Amino acid sequence: MTNNTMVKEFFLLGFNGHRNLKIALFLLFYFLYLSTVSGNAVIIMLVCLYRNLQSPMYVFMSNLALSDIILTTNVVPNMLAIIAHGKQVISLNACIAQFYFYGALASMECFLLMVMSYDRYLAVCKPLHYSQIMDIKLQKCLITTSWLTSLSVPVLPAVLMHQLNFCGPNTIDHFFCDLAPILQLSCSDTSILQTESLIASLHVVLLPFLFIISSYIHIFITILQISSAQGRQKTFSTCSAHLLVVCTYFLTIITVYSDPSQTYSSNVNKARSVLYIVLTPLLNPMIYALRNKEIKDTFQKMLFNVLHK
Repeated sequence: MTNNTMVKEFFLLGFNGHRNLKIALFLLFYFLYLSTVSGNAVIIMLVCLYRNLQSPMYVFMSNLALSDIILTTNVVPNMLAIIAHGKQVISLNACIAQFYFYGALASMECFLLMVMSYDRYLAVCKPLHYSQIMDIKLQKCLITTSWLTSLSVPVLPAVLMHQLNFCGPNTIDHFFCDLAPILQLSCSDTSILQTESLIASLHVVLLPFLFIISSYIHIFITILQISSAQGRQKTFSTCSAHLLVVCTYFLTIITVYSDPSQTYSSNVNKARSVLYIVLTPLLNPMIYALRNKEIKDTFQKMLFNVLHK
């Protein structure tokens, strides 16, 4: 391909260095994808069907489950096609669209975890005013704002990416259209896009993370002021599942994007991306199912009703 020919499609190579594990990788990611979708779908179904799970925390949790489903569906089915065929052709517009939804849903996770930390802060630190503050109106406002903000965050990077020129090569040694490997293929000046993406990521990741830390500092101070050990344990149990999800999510983000010196074609970086895109959305419903008694009891109730119909 000559330098004066504009690239309009890319080849995603996926896990091309592991062709001898093709069947095993396909079955593994297929099973993980089905488990992720079904696990998060169960969370959404339980919250929608059972009134005892329609409190603010579970409403926010169901939105987190929805964003997890869309996030994995944006990447994993195409990744399975790459594994099956060895590589996959994707148009420039489709690549930008995949990047846009990836950025939007990653932002949504951050904002929802921040909203959930605020909910836990009110429940623990302002229990007498909790129901008055966290009413239906505020819940709808927080959810709507989170979705609209998340959908708007990657708009400018996607528009700027669409204005880039790609002169060749057109091979991406990854299983999805992440920002860095796309920029490496551009023959345009990408400094503006890189700067804008950095600023956006700081607002999307750093500010929610600092807000969550601040919320939990106040929560821990309040818990330590409870006189009985049983009371402290009971209060902390209402936050433990969310805290585990927060730690899993942000530690994964730091693992994936903390080392810019790593080349984006390395197997190490692909493994990091798998950790974030595949495993984290799978772990979220598992953590809530294992750590939240009300979720477990309601799920058992649903199973009992289904099996005894």
